[in-house]
Amino acid sequence: MRKTVPQRVTAYIALGANLGATLEANAQAVRDAIQAIHALPHVQVTKQSSLYQTAAMESLPGTPKSPDYINAVIEVSCAQPAQWLLEQLQKIEQSAGRERPYKNAPRTLDLDILLFGDEKIDTETLTVPHPRMWQRAFVLVPLAEIAPLFVSSEQFVSVRRSLKISDQSPRRAANTCPAFASILVGKCIAMSLYQVRPTCRC
Repeated sequence: MRKTVPQRVTAYIALGANLGATLEANAQAVRDAIQAIHALPHVQVTKQSSLYQTAAMESLPGTPKSPDYINAVIEVSCAQPAQWLLEQLQKIEQSAGRERPYKNAPRTLDLDILLFGDEKIDTETLTVPHPRMWQRAFVLVPLAEIAPLFVSSEQFVSVRRSLKISDQSPRRAANTCPAFASILVGKCIAMSLYQVRPTCRC
């Protein structure tokens, strides 16, 4: 009997980290997460944005000020359902020691499914497209880098146009951190560090 080949879906995942002692430590956490995602069965990382430095949103009154984030977006090819991918990403977060003690608390690692093909999903655990992705410069800027003309559905415009309207273009960081390098799919990819103005992480 002939085996059915699983249909592969192109998905986009946002990554963020800000609990390391240094920007380089946060960058390494993001790089390690990308490697962990690529190592998942039925998943292949096909594109990767540069790394971006983003100022954290204000936390609740009386809580510590959060350090800057390192953010990125990757494109993956996945041969499993979105819920399966979500569960795998949550396991990677947990292995990195993620906790959520209060709103906008620093994150050891944050992995969010932004888009999963052209699917629209609304469950208790997953909403796709991500409901706030078009309001977040730290998502739109790296997404525009790897998918500049992407249009998800009739109610969304291209990422490039969204950035122009929102005026949330990135600027290169000065004297904050050296350029990073990462091994991905057998190739060495230089990743520059940029700064992005903060938007709501609600």
